[in-house]
Amino acid sequence: MDDGDEADWERLCAGDPAGLGALFDRHEARLFRHACRLLTAREDAKDAVAIAFFELWRKRATVRLVDGSPLPWLVNTVSYAARNLERSSRRYRTLIARAPRPEPAGELLGRDESGVLAALKRLPAREQSVVVLTILEGYPLHETAQTLGIPVGTVKSRLSRARAKLRDEMTTLEAS
Repeated sequence: MDDGDEADWERLCAGDPAGLGALFDRHEARLFRHACRLLTAREDAKDAVAIAFFELWRKRATVRLVDGSPLPWLVNTVSYAARNLERSSRRYRTLIARAPRPEPAGELLGRDESGVLAALKRLPAREQSVVVLTILEGYPLHETAQTLGIPVGTVKSRLSRARAKLRDEMTTLEAS
């Protein structure tokens, strides 16, 4: 057994999350490779590893060590999690395959006479997303910030820049 496993296991059992972090750092790559062999999606393999470490933390009082290491327990837990994720994914794909296909939505029936949509499309993607969420969809600034993972002040500044650009384009369109 690795001496690091023993010390980290004792820390983990004492409730120290740093012990779990150290075990994760030591064994994550090996468990990820194992999960990749069992699953078709890389993201599912990451999830299987995360589930195994979450379960290790949750069940730390009842985990049986082999030669003083939780690695065999983790490998087994990753295998179970991988099977569950693969089964869930298969059910999802089957359900999606049976779902009725929506009619393809055509382009807008009318022409954008005002040029607003074209002007919106010319904005940088970061500003477009803020405009769409706040102005077109009506979300409050704090929800927009939370959705995009940025501070509220950044949402306000991007919105201000986008409005100025759109105002300038609309003025130009009206003049021509």
